[in-house]
Amino acid sequence: MAFLATSALFAQDPSQQPNPNKQDAPPAAGGPGDDVSPYAIPKKKEDTPPPPPAPTTPKKVEGMPDYSIKVDVPLVNVDVSVTTKDGQFIPNLRKDNFRIYEDGVVQPISNFGQAEAPITAVMLIEFASTNYNYMNEALKASYTFASGLKKDDWVAVESYDMRPHILTDFTQNKQEVYGALNQLRIPGFMERNLFDALYDTIDRIDRLDGRKYIILVSTGQDTFSKLNLDQIIKKLKGTKDITIYAVSIGRALREYIDAHGGAGPYRQMDWLQADNQMNTFAKLTGGRAYFPRFDGELPEIFHDVAGDIRNQYNLAYKPSNPKLDGTYRKLKVELVAADGGPLKVRDQHGKDVKVEIHSREGYTAKHQVD
Repeated sequence: MAFLATSALFAQDPSQQPNPNKQDAPPAAGGPGDDVSPYAIPKKKEDTPPPPPAPTTPKKVEGMPDYSIKVDVPLVNVDVSVTTKDGQFIPNLRKDNFRIYEDGVVQPISNFGQAEAPITAVMLIEFASTNYNYMNEALKASYTFASGLKKDDWVAVESYDMRPHILTDFTQNKQEVYGALNQLRIPGFMERNLFDALYDTIDRIDRLDGRKYIILVSTGQDTFSKLNLDQIIKKLKGTKDITIYAVSIGRALREYIDAHGGAGPYRQMDWLQADNQMNTFAKLTGGRAYFPRFDGELPEIFHDVAGDIRNQYNLAYKPSNPKLDGTYRKLKVELVAADGGPLKVRDQHGKDVKVEIHSREGYTAKHQVD
C-alpha cells in the first residue's frame, strides 16, 4: 500500500480505545432454532468493581418543593471513512482536519479517535429461484466476503426470498459461516421481499451495542414486501449505528438481456430503480454500493469493504440544536487544512490525490428508549 502524505497532516498515534466488539466465544455453535429468533451476541465479560458507598441523603429544607432537573444533551457519533478513489485508506488525519455540519451549521467535535476494529456484520443474501446466474453470483460474493474474515469478527448469515431465513446466528467461527452458505443450494420461491428482510434485519441488530454492518448481496429488486420504499428509508434514517454495504448481482446477465430486447421483469427501468435503491440504502447509512460486472471484481470489492469497516475515524459532537423533536438532521463532513481551506492529500511522489469521504447522510433526533 502506497504511503500517503498530506500537506497539513502531522503523524500521530491513533487513539487507543476499548474495543466494543471484543467478545467471548459463543457457548455453542449454530444459529437459533427457527427463522424468527433474535440475533444474540454473548454478553461482554466485565470486571465489576465494588459499589461505592451510598451518598448521604441531604436534609430537606422546609418549604422547598420536591423536584429535580435533568438536562440530557445527546452525543452524535459519526464514523467517517477517508480513502483515495482506489479505496486506499488515508491514515494520520487529526481532529482539526475534520469539519462536521448539521443542517448547514458547523458543530464542534468533542471526541475523536481512529483504530482498527473487528467486524460485527450480517450477510443478507438474496436467494430466490429467479435465475441460476443470480444465485451463482450471490454465492460467490458471499464466499469471497467470508474468506476475508478474521478471528475477532462476528458474523451472522441470513438469506431471503419471500421471507427471511436465518442460516446462522452471530459466530466467530468461519467454518460455521461457510456451513451456512452451503445451505444455499435449492431456492424455494421466486419472490423477493427485500424491504421486509432489510427492515427485519435492522430490528434484530439495532439493539446490539457498537457499530453494526449489513453486507447486502442482492439484485436490489423487491417483488413481495408488505413495506414500501418510503417506509424502509424512514427506518434507515432512524438508525445511527448501522451501515450498509450493497453488492449488486446479475449485472452482466441483465445487460445482455437489455441488449437483446429483454422484456417483462428484466425491463431496463426495473433495473435502474433497483440500482437506485441499493445506492440509497448505502449512502443513507454511510456505506457504499458496488455493481460488479465480473466475478474477478469481487475480491477487490470486499477488500475495500473490509478496509472501510476496520479503518474509520470516529467523531462525536454535541449538537448545537439539542431538541429531540424527531426531525431528520442532515450531516456533511469535510476535510480542512490548518488555514481552514480544503485539505490537499499527496502521494509519495508529491502528486495530488483525489479523496473520497464516506459517512452517513444524517440522523433522526429522537429520545432513546432503553
